[in-house]
Amino acid sequence: MLAAVLFLIPAVFFVYGIVRDRRRLSNAVWLGIALVMLLLLLAEAGRDNPVLSLPLLLAFMLAVVGLLLLPLALLANGMVMVRREGRSLGNLLSLLAGLALLGEMVYFAWGISQPNDWVRGSAIGLFLVSAYIAFLFVSLLLYSVIYGRTGRRHGFDGIVVLGAGLVGSRVPPLLASRLDRALRLYKRDLAAGRSPVIVVSGGQGADEDVSEAFAMRQYLLERDVPDDDVVLEDQATTTEENLRYSKELLAERGLNGRVVAVTNNYHVFRTAVLSRKQGLRLQVIGAPTAWYFVPSAFLREFVALLVRNPVVHGLACAVLMAGGLALTQIS
Repeated sequence: MLAAVLFLIPAVFFVYGIVRDRRRLSNAVWLGIALVMLLLLLAEAGRDNPVLSLPLLLAFMLAVVGLLLLPLALLANGMVMVRREGRSLGNLLSLLAGLALLGEMVYFAWGISQPNDWVRGSAIGLFLVSAYIAFLFVSLLLYSVIYGRTGRRHGFDGIVVLGAGLVGSRVPPLLASRLDRALRLYKRDLAAGRSPVIVVSGGQGADEDVSEAFAMRQYLLERDVPDDDVVLEDQATTTEENLRYSKELLAERGLNGRVVAVTNNYHVFRTAVLSRKQGLRLQVIGAPTAWYFVPSAFLREFVALLVRNPVVHGLACAVLMAGGLALTQIS
């Protein structure tokens, strides 16, 4: 009974958060906690029930195998990123994460068998910290997927395309995928009798020949979007500025209705969280990204979300500890 209550409480908070605002970061945490409690509830129910215990055992074995293979997968992805994208810190994230996980596993396996209490304690403590970070990462990943695959897909007055860097004056594939997704949304609404405008947002970087907005505008004009339907925003240098400046330009044109921001799929949820923090009413839709780019990119998004939102740590940690203490009372 207690296990069922411990599942229902975070599940109710998750549903309430979704109904109130899909862009709430706490939704991801409540989802993760609800899933953990659901697994514990199923484990409790499956003690004497082979119908439940066998699938749970198989799921546990798959999770263990996946955990053991994860560092190797991250290392492989890191090498692909370095080969294709260069050796910047952002491109090295999956490689560094794989090395860190592998090192943690080796240290835990060695430390837990040592007679020294301090060594065993540090190995266990490091394992718990790693498990907690993994919990947050999986929660945010799952909720990002849910957010990206739900919500309105048409009926917009404004479509904001976030800049993503140029190669000189050329639109690279990553940015082209955003523009192509915005173009599909634009044509769908035109066919439905609406007249949306597309805001291309992005300033000029030190290594760029023109502003991102200028190059994006040219990309759309070459694909038969009328000049009057493209609004240029060429001052923004961050995602926050992309959103704020674009919304101001739309407001100046009297377009205060439904607005959607288009970015790449790994960047969708953080963009949504930033828009909520700025009090902007808009939805975010993701464009496809090359498979090898996603792990490093999402790791970067994960770090940015945690650094900017430390309250997530307290919420998740407090609820998980309370749930753990309560579960120890279940016989």
